[in-house]
Formats: sequence, structure tokens, C-alpha cells
Amino acid sequence: MARLHHFDLLALGFMTFALFLGAGNIIFPPLAGLQAGEQLLPAALGFLMTAVGLPLLTVVALARVGGGMPALTAPLGRTAGTALAVAVYLVIGPLFATPRAAVASFEIGISPFSGMGALALSAYTSAFFLVVWALVLFPGRLIDIVGKLITPVLIVALILLGAAGIWLPAGPVAPPQGDYVNQPLLKGFLEGYLTMDALGALVFGIVIATAVQDRGVHDRRLITRYSVIAVLIAALALALVYVSLFYLGAGSHVLAQGVSNGGELLTRYVQHSFGTPGLLLLAVVIVLACLTTAVGLMTACGEFFSDLLGLRYRLVATVFVLLSLLISNVGLTQLIQFSIPVLVGLYPLAIVLVVLSLCSHVWRVPERVFRPVMAVTCVFGVADGLNAVGIGQWVAHTLSLLPPDGLAWASVNTVSTHTARFFQGLPLAEWGMAWVLPVGITLLIAGGVDRWRSS
Repeated sequence: MARLHHFDLLALGFMTFALFLGAGNIIFPPLAGLQAGEQLLPAALGFLMTAVGLPLLTVVALARVGGGMPALTAPLGRTAGTALAVAVYLVIGPLFATPRAAVASFEIGISPFSGMGALALSAYTSAFFLVVWALVLFPGRLIDIVGKLITPVLIVALILLGAAGIWLPAGPVAPPQGDYVNQPLLKGFLEGYLTMDALGALVFGIVIATAVQDRGVHDRRLITRYSVIAVLIAALALALVYVSLFYLGAGSHVLAQGVSNGGELLTRYVQHSFGTPGLLLLAVVIVLACLTTAVGLMTACGEFFSDLLGLRYRLVATVFVLLSLLISNVGLTQLIQFSIPVLVGLYPLAIVLVVLSLCSHVWRVPERVFRPVMAVTCVFGVADGLNAVGIGQWVAHTLSLLPPDGLAWASVNTVSTHTARFFQGLPLAEWGMAWVLPVGITLLIAGGVDRWRSS
């Protein structure tokens, strides 16, 4: 029976770390650290819950059911499970995460030398996705290409950058800002959404399992064991990266005038502390990090949609790479703004799905629990996402412009007003977490019905 040697297992962990370490993992912690200031520790703890803890639990849940989303979503039924999987793959693939990887690596690593012009961005993203496409065509060599070649260089560069953030701060730590003043833990928890790591874990589970199988390991228990070990290695490395970048941001408020995203803050810190050599090091870090993540995401999306649509893997992967190239030219700040309401709506589904799966041994008939709980999560998650984009205020403003003639208008106005008040009045609604209470109540009811009907 084939087994992985220690060096191969370490390479698998490095590959997993590199797959997760993308644009969001590098650009969001410095800005969160800047805003958290003296509330750094609780904010970082909240961030680690969703950016490290949740992805770790997700891969464990996937490993238990065989490594893929279809098995994880099986209790939802084929239609609902496929719809959720399609939404997740599109978000972490060509619509948001992969284009963000390209444009973030440009704005942070390349633009200090090339400028921010549209032509420079277009030229860089074209070269970036050409390399991604070439690597995506050979997914079976991910351990060799990423785990043994790219990641060691990336880790050395990150160690240097992280150590500088802790021992060479640009200035003293400032007081907290905004929501970090009163709710640093919860605010950090929500900021962890932006890394998209939990959604990425839903698709990387099968990539990790496939990489193990490509080494000749086919025993399911060994695949599960190696996958969990790999993600533990990656989780530890990611936690160290996040904490060091939080410290970097917390001591950089003197450089933050006019900063619109964490990428700009990181660039200013490196230029302030190390000058041009530091910018070159940063360029290496960000380009390698984003490149490996983009390769992993495109590989996972290509394999999923190839199976779903019955098309050749290389054709599907090529189409998604081209779509990602087109979307990447929108710009980093715009992509972040577009992604926030989508993530606020989609993350609750990922969280609840993983929790229900990890507790699968408790349910007598999983379908009785999964389906109602996930349905309620979907409704309230979508409401939170719409609230994050300001749809409630937009509807209210639009209705105020219409002439109040007739019963129909009054009914629409009344229903929309009461609906908005209901969602906004729920606990944690102002934090985009109105789903927590109704989902908890539904889980208790569904769990009770499951036990009662099975007795």
C-alpha cells in the first residue's frame, strides 16, 4: 500500500498553504490591524476564527465525506447541492477570487515600478493568466510545481516581511477606529470573510485529495489523514502570516493617509522601511502567492465544471482563465466592493453546511435537518447580503419617489417597510449576521423533529 514519505507530506502541506495564501490573505490583515490599533489581539483572534479555523474545519469535513462538495452537499438533494456548489465555484473562481489575485498582485507588486495605467494592468494580467493557464493544464504536478519549488521561496520572503512588521514598526500603535472600538472580536470575525478561505476550502479539498491520489495513495483513510495533516501545516503557517501582518498594519497609521485598501498600506510600509529592495521582495511575495492561488482555483473550477457539464477539462479551464482575465481589469478596490455583499450572503451557507456535516453523526436522517436549516440560512443570508449592498435604503428611496395612488402602492410600501424593520431588528443584523438566531432556532426544531420521528 502506497504511503507518502515525510518530505512528500511536508510538500503537500506547503502546497496547501500556497493554495490558500492569495490576495485576500495578504491585503486584508494589514488594513484590519491598522483599524484595530490597540484592540489588535481580539480583532486578530476574530479574524483567525473565519480565516484559519473555518477553512481547517471545512477541509476536515470534506475529508470525512471523501474530499468533494457533492458528497458534502448530498443531504440537500441534487438540485440544491449543485446550485450551492456552482455559486461557490463561480465566486472563488472567475467572478471574484481569481481576478482579485491578478489585480492585487499588480497593484501591490508591479504598479510601484510600472504605474497604475490601464495598459500596464492589461499587459500584466495577460502575462499572469498565461502562466496560470500553462500550469492549470497539468494539475497532477501541483505538488512538484507548487509544493517543492514555489512555496519555499514564498515562505522565506514572508518570514522576512512578517519579522519586519513585528520588529520594525513604522510608528506606535494608534487607538482603534470604527467598529473595532466596541466590537473588535466580531468585526475581526467578519473581516475574515474577505479572505474567501472557507469558500476556497470547499473546493481545495478535492484538489488536495487528488494530489495525494496522484502519488499513488488510494486508501480512503490515508487520503483523509494526509489531507488533515496538510491543512494543519497550512493553518499554522497562515496564522503566523496573519498575526505578523496585523502587527505591521497596527504600527503603520503614520503611513495611512489616503489609503483605500490594505495593498496600498502594505506597499507604503515596505517602501518606507526598505526602499526599492523591499518593493522587489514584496513583488516576489505577492506575485507568487497570487499565482499559486489562481492556479489552484482554476484547477478546481475546471475539474468541477468539466464533470458537471460533460466537457473536456482543458476547454473549461481555458474559458475560465479567459473570463478571469477580462474581469481582472476592473481594479482591486472595485472588486472588493462588489464581493462584500456576495460574501455576506454566501458565507453563512458555508459555515452552517460545515457545522451540520461535522455533526452528521448526531442526525438520524440528515436530510430532515440539512434541508430546513440550509433553506432558512439561504433566506437570511441573502437578506444580509442585500442589506450590505444597501438595497433596503434603495427600495425605500425608490418607493418614496412613486406617486401614492391606489391600494397597490400602499400594500407594497407597507410590506417592504415591515420586512425591512423585521430583518433590521434581528440580533446582530447591523453586523450582517441576522441569520444566526433564526438558523439556531430552526436547527433546534429540525433536530428535535429528527429525533422524534426516528424514535
